[in-house]
Amino acid sequence: MNTTLGKTGLNVSRIAFGTWELSGHWGAFDEHEAIAAIRHARTLGINIFDTAHSYGWGAAERILGKALREDLTSRRDEVVIVTKGGMRISDAGQPYPDSSPGMLRAGIENSLESLGVDHIDLYLVHVPDPNIPYAEVAGFLNEFVDAGTIRHVGVSNYSPEQMTAFAAGRAVEVVQSPYNLFRRRVESAELPYARAHDIGTLAYAPLANGLLSGALTEDTTFEDDWRGFAPAFRGEPYRKTIQVVDRLATFAAKELEATVAQLAVAWTLANPAVDCAIVGTRRAEHIEAAVDAVRLRLTADHLAEIDSIVSN
Repeated sequence: MNTTLGKTGLNVSRIAFGTWELSGHWGAFDEHEAIAAIRHARTLGINIFDTAHSYGWGAAERILGKALREDLTSRRDEVVIVTKGGMRISDAGQPYPDSSPGMLRAGIENSLESLGVDHIDLYLVHVPDPNIPYAEVAGFLNEFVDAGTIRHVGVSNYSPEQMTAFAAGRAVEVVQSPYNLFRRRVESAELPYARAHDIGTLAYAPLANGLLSGALTEDTTFEDDWRGFAPAFRGEPYRKTIQVVDRLATFAAKELEATVAQLAVAWTLANPAVDCAIVGTRRAEHIEAAVDAVRLRLTADHLAEIDSIVSN
């Protein structure tokens, strides 16, 4: 099942393949297995792939480009490549936003090289940079659109106010925001704004960075993985979250004959303001399950019961 991504006119699958897990920030992985997962996604009808230069500073883009080389060479118009830029790394190794023209230009050039493409279908400013007027950022990206290097422009992690300011320089075509059962803040502002302005919406972290995957237990540890330092994955908050996920899993199996991960993806897509859910994985079976989740239909009663489980 496909949809039109806002005012871009791009026809895209409702599941987007995410590549943050290929950055090295999630621990070691088998690159061959990850490439096989990306290629399997194509056989399942997925045609939109999300990455960013800061995902390993080109590492994820290079793997994605390698995995999709045949498509990118022979069937370029059949795949939609989304990448993000406007991030710099500090001397201490911490990323921070930098939307200066020089940084954006270098980022775009690096992304083109890493992906092995001559144009980017959708380029997003990764994080708002408060030091650069948003309209100026948009105006600068117009140069790349005019040159054909970028086909469409959007933003990531922007508020409605920031999107309005950006739009003074160029219309926001797509916004990428976090959205899942445990992170619903965008329901009050970002999603209604996007729908009212025909802005395509890519929802990231529908599985809450693995919390809703069904694969974690109270005893799971995270080696060489950013989650090992995140409060949501430690101590009592983590234990309580896993208990909620267990109850959701029971409900999903009984009422939907589905996994908790499929329920989570279906729930994200049930919001009419959401065009695509970005599912990141390094294994083919995970993306297969996500595609199956698109077929799930959650009724009002289902949604009410899910809300009850999460809130109690």
